[in-house]
Amino acid sequence: MILAPAAHDSLIPDTTPSARIIAIANQKGGVGKTTTAINLATALAAVDKKVLLLDLDPQGNASTGLGIGRQSRLITSYQVLIGEQPIETAIVPTKVPHLSVVPASVDLSGAEIELVSADRREYRLRQALAGKALPYDYVLIDCPPSLGLLTLNALVAAQAVLVPLQCEFYALEGLSHLVRTIDRVKRHLNPTLEIQGVVLTMFDKRNNLSDLVAADVRDHFGDKVYETVIPRNVRISEAPSHGKPVLLYDFRCPGSQAYVHLAGEVLRRERIRLDAA
Repeated sequence: MILAPAAHDSLIPDTTPSARIIAIANQKGGVGKTTTAINLATALAAVDKKVLLLDLDPQGNASTGLGIGRQSRLITSYQVLIGEQPIETAIVPTKVPHLSVVPASVDLSGAEIELVSADRREYRLRQALAGKALPYDYVLIDCPPSLGLLTLNALVAAQAVLVPLQCEFYALEGLSHLVRTIDRVKRHLNPTLEIQGVVLTMFDKRNNLSDLVAADVRDHFGDKVYETVIPRNVRISEAPSHGKPVLLYDFRCPGSQAYVHLAGEVLRRERIRLDAA
């Protein structure tokens, strides 16, 4: 990822949206990022938080996982990002009360190239959200599995980052890379960006490696790591094929209950942040 030279405060839009914006990011694929985005959004909506999930991954899996078919994606995050449409026109309600989505399409793949020479290319999503009185408590951004311009736009637009981390051997190395990128974004483009937390995913209690990775991550990142871990669970894997979050597909399964607990932790951290402000 190439960042511009250190930006002055005057380059950063001084209007901020009313919602709390959290990017869900990890440059590595297959870590449960989209699954976390869908199910955390659903769990927050279940406690009467108004949530917008912004799908910024060209694969559009978050949109599919919430039952938004390709034919229903008339206006997508692509048009929002390149400035063709205001974000309000792209919002689609889901079957989950209080949860809406800005769907994605494969056109987003081209946005990486189109934005390379664009003016203020890193700020496109932030500008799309700036000054909007959107009727949401939280905007969650599902980022693609890379550290390109799409993810950079999400990090510049967001106030916080939530990092899903698979319990595998190379996990810590990838997380360190992401943390360095977040630090660079904070220095040059978005000084208010913070890590909301790290969530361990695909945890297999039968596998000693999961325990070792979890212990390693907690040693390095301390209380930034959520207490909740997301287990390997076949119901989580099955739910997207039915166009449903796992909380709707099977609320009682261990995966669903883990995301309910994760939402509780996220809300507690947000309350602590507000109390300290």
